[in-house]
Amino acid sequence: MQILNPNPDAMTKMITENASEEFLHSLSNYCALQGFVEDQFGLGLIARAVEEGISVIKPNGIMIFNMGGRPGQGVCKRLFERRGFRITKLWQTKIIQAGDTDIAALVEIEKNSPHRFEFFMGLSGDQPICARTAWAYGRSGGSISHALSVYSCQLRQPNQVKVIFEFLKNGFQEISSSLDLYFEDDSVADEKIPFLAYLASILKDDSYFPYEPPAGSKRFRNLIAGFLKTYHHIPLTASNVVIFPSRNAAIENALRLFSPRLAVVDEHLTRHLPRQWLTSLALEQNMGTTDSLDDTITVIEAPRQSDLMIELLKKLKPQVVVTGIAYFEAVTSSAFVHLLDTTREIGSRLFLDISDHFELSSLPGSNGVLKYLSGSPLPSHVAIICGLVKNKVYPDLEVAFVISEEESLFNALSKTVELLEGNTALISQYYYGCIFHELLAFQLACRRAPSERSCENVKSVDMIGYAKSALSVLNNAELAIDGVENGSLIHMDVDQIFLPVPSPVKAAIFESFARQNMSESEADVTTSIKTFVKSNYGFPTDSSTEFIYADNSKALFNKLVLCCTKEGGTLCFPAGSNGNYVSSARFLEADIVTVPTDASVGFKLTEKTLTGVLGTVKNPWVYISGPTINPTGLVYSNNEIENILSTCARFGARVIIDTSSSGLEFDCNGWGGWDLEGCLSQLNSSCKPSFCVSLLGGLSLKMLNGVLRFGFLILNQSVLVDTFYSYPGLSKPHSTVRYATKKLLELREQKSSILSDAIVEHTQILRSRSKRLKEALEKSGWDVLESCAGISVVAKPSAYLKKTIKLNISSKGEVRQGNVTTEITLDDSNIRNAILEATGLCINSGSWTGIPGYCRFNIALAENDFKKALDCILKFREVALD
Repeated sequence: MQILNPNPDAMTKMITENASEEFLHSLSNYCALQGFVEDQFGLGLIARAVEEGISVIKPNGIMIFNMGGRPGQGVCKRLFERRGFRITKLWQTKIIQAGDTDIAALVEIEKNSPHRFEFFMGLSGDQPICARTAWAYGRSGGSISHALSVYSCQLRQPNQVKVIFEFLKNGFQEISSSLDLYFEDDSVADEKIPFLAYLASILKDDSYFPYEPPAGSKRFRNLIAGFLKTYHHIPLTASNVVIFPSRNAAIENALRLFSPRLAVVDEHLTRHLPRQWLTSLALEQNMGTTDSLDDTITVIEAPRQSDLMIELLKKLKPQVVVTGIAYFEAVTSSAFVHLLDTTREIGSRLFLDISDHFELSSLPGSNGVLKYLSGSPLPSHVAIICGLVKNKVYPDLEVAFVISEEESLFNALSKTVELLEGNTALISQYYYGCIFHELLAFQLACRRAPSERSCENVKSVDMIGYAKSALSVLNNAELAIDGVENGSLIHMDVDQIFLPVPSPVKAAIFESFARQNMSESEADVTTSIKTFVKSNYGFPTDSSTEFIYADNSKALFNKLVLCCTKEGGTLCFPAGSNGNYVSSARFLEADIVTVPTDASVGFKLTEKTLTGVLGTVKNPWVYISGPTINPTGLVYSNNEIENILSTCARFGARVIIDTSSSGLEFDCNGWGGWDLEGCLSQLNSSCKPSFCVSLLGGLSLKMLNGVLRFGFLILNQSVLVDTFYSYPGLSKPHSTVRYATKKLLELREQKSSILSDAIVEHTQILRSRSKRLKEALEKSGWDVLESCAGISVVAKPSAYLKKTIKLNISSKGEVRQGNVTTEITLDDSNIRNAILEATGLCINSGSWTGIPGYCRFNIALAENDFKKALDCILKFREVALD
């Protein structure tokens, strides 16, 4: 071991060939800084040797180190253990401290830190003394010694650890001090190390994260189906599995899909349901009737024990049942079969929760529900819900899945999660996917033919269908296009960014998962969010301001829609708004009014058009996308937003400002930014009491990544806060996401050159893409509204409307001109499908944008996909116009 030289200049001097032996010997005891956390203990060279050895050591290889014990045995062991080594101390002795080595640097370290070094008085002393005591004893003529140990070191999981350190070596050395691969429990190591290796390989190899359907990552759904097939002999596929952010979200979304007049829910599963559902008493005498006088869902809590539950079901005859299985009944199938029969007889849909009994293990215990499914298909009126929370590393990291063998229910649930939750956090799917993958890799391939499942001929019974509002949206809204297994579609129809992920974002994501024992304060993002909204929008906050976080801003918006409905409000959308938000508001049965906009002002809200609408609306709630407007890509100036807010204040409207599409303005200096504080301070003193402004935002675009999702909502009115919290079922961002978000926001505030350069680079890419797309569209007969911010462009297919085209669709979904099978006259309602069928390009039509005739194109694609998209536009011109 070497120690830090007390003379900082000594290590910077040039060592010449004719340097004296005395000079070289004087340097041999000291070590220059190596860039490792162990530098402070004089172990930097050892740490460097260990990490360089990881890349070359064979999987079963052993490293042997002679270690001076001055830093203390705990520090020496920690150096190896946190890098994934199992260590064995082979031998230990004491040696006299070299007289020409000055330990003053160690005394200074002790002075400025709680650490104490380890020396001994002479060779026979067995009680350690600190460096300060040793220095004083030595200066007084005493002899001091330190331990010398020989350690044998072997990597715990060599292949995975090599991947992790290969990732760190390639530009991420600064986060290596956060890595800790020491675990007292081997089972924890068996989960975390493979995941960190997988995450490292993903972050190292992928410059961007690919599009995944709202139903969940296809790889993850295939892994779940593979686990159920391999371990429980249930022949399912990815098309039977829908991913949700949590079990609570899955239950609430399912209830909203059917909107039953009466639902019976297991008392263990009601805690996160809306308070209104649990307190409603407006019941008719005949609870089983399917006709409802209002749209309120009434939830009755029920005991989990099957005989009591069944007795209650026979009396109440609910339309939907959500329940689990008691532990003492979960081993066999009888309780489940009894529930199946009873719910079928009374015409109830059943959602059965198996979260408490689902084991991620290579030796899962007996599970009566899964045992039944191995021999019989899941009946059409039943779906299985399973929340995954039983991991050993991140106990609060959750993702859930729903199993259905009914195709229509699978499709409806997939669209429901898209409307109400957005995409489930990809990192959560990666984590549990890694566990499933490890379990499947552990199993030998089954050479036996799958067992036959019996199909019972059961008389069908009328069941509750989807709610009218839900069915209307599911049938008519432009939602995600899926179903092409080879992934050949080009998605310009999603609110995601697929540009290269900057290295600071990758570093923050990896560090957040590599850390152990993260404190709550380290993941507290509120101060950073306050600073962020103040510096970006001048939005005022104080001690009474409420900050609410979710996996994405979409879920927060939907809770605001419910607040609007509860207050009897009317949601006012400008013509030219995010079509996903409008569709989800319709799904939630909100009263909606469209505020007209005009092409002459780029389809922006104006004081005149807003006044005309607000004067006719009771309890208005006004939605504003800004500063950057989604989908037009235009920007509201500070003066424009002040005029809009002044108009809203006159009518006492509640305002939702959605900033989730902002932060990538092409010309920030020309725009000038917002200063909402001055405007709101004036309006709040003179407006109607109902006026308030809520700020909604997301950080995915601003952090320039497609994987780290974080939504925030800032409320400044206590009445609205209370109403919001009456809808508790939010999927909160995991502590790792909050930690990474905080680090990135702090980097932005510090004007970090690496992150700011990446933002500038991405903005330039988007500006260039906007121009390239505009040129390609105009050459192909489109009228383009030039954008100046964000990730989308809108354009009108003027040359195509009322044109009749002929398409030939092959059995593989490929479209060719020639032998005619379909003839289409193009209009605003079918242009999207025509382009999709002719070219494989997915865009949004005027029914999504809310601007008649104007389609939306996402330009934040991977470079190769963007080039393909331009080719598709030219190809469609050939199909339709040439």
